[in-house]
Amino acid sequence: MAVMRDFRPNPNHQIQSSSSSTLVRQAAILLIIYLSLGVLIYSFNPDHFSGVETHPVVDALYFCIVTMCTIGYGDIAPLTPLAKLFACVFVLVGFGFIDILLTGVVNYVLDLQENMILAGIKANKNNNNRQQQETTCRRFSARDYIVDVAKGRMRIRLKVSLALGVVVVCIGIGTLILYFVERLDLVDCVYLSVMSVTTVGYGDRAFKTLPGRLFASMWLLFSTLAVARAFLYLAEARIDKRHRKITNWVLHRDITVDDLFAADINNNGFISKSEYVIYKLKEMGKIREKDVKQICDQFNKLDRNNSGKITLPDLLENHL
Repeated sequence: MAVMRDFRPNPNHQIQSSSSSTLVRQAAILLIIYLSLGVLIYSFNPDHFSGVETHPVVDALYFCIVTMCTIGYGDIAPLTPLAKLFACVFVLVGFGFIDILLTGVVNYVLDLQENMILAGIKANKNNNNRQQQETTCRRFSARDYIVDVAKGRMRIRLKVSLALGVVVVCIGIGTLILYFVERLDLVDCVYLSVMSVTTVGYGDRAFKTLPGRLFASMWLLFSTLAVARAFLYLAEARIDKRHRKITNWVLHRDITVDDLFAADINNNGFISKSEYVIYKLKEMGKIREKDVKQICDQFNKLDRNNSGKITLPDLLENHL
């Protein structure tokens, strides 16, 4: 079985990639429907909003995007109680749509990059000669663990690099469009671009021309969430680094007498391999005592004869 597991196809990456692309499609469709609904409500009620008008449809889309992205320049604002209630509902629901869409896009790109890297790892693995079954099992278990750890670090680094790169590109594109379309000076272009993607939106500068608002309707939709994701991924990278430090400390420190008594779950005076693994995982913060208890309860349900092991008849009896 240890040898056979190497030949079994692992569909995890295909499932992840498929689910990410499906999520992107569903979120994009819902977002388009939601924006269309907002544009219709604004278009039929223009007197309920204040601001400089350029084109009814573009102004409606611009207002919906600025509201959904929580920027709030103030150049277009709701006036009546109904319009204010509409703005409240629109921003609360719409922000979730954008977040789901961007999450799906980022995960889809990362899955593609991972599949390319893992394809090379699998090719190198298949070139190695297989030894005895027990040796093969141990070797592939260690290799799989190393690959999993490397995948986790690689994914976090890819996410941080991708998010930061997107932020720089978004700010740069916004600065160029503001300079050539809105005719602002360079400092104000950078200022408005950064204030926009960070959703600050003081309101002293805003998009006033028709092409500018049309561009902002597409640009703000993506750039604001990209910045939020970048800060989230940076926090995730710091947490991962901290967890790796704790893991290295736990693995390299010497076991003491107190550890012996703490890890001896069966109170038989010695530590088995499984007890040692469980104790170290607890120290790393990977599992809790509650998790161990739930797993033991599940094992006891399968071990109907209280023999301390699960056999094939036990599994067949449990499924029948």
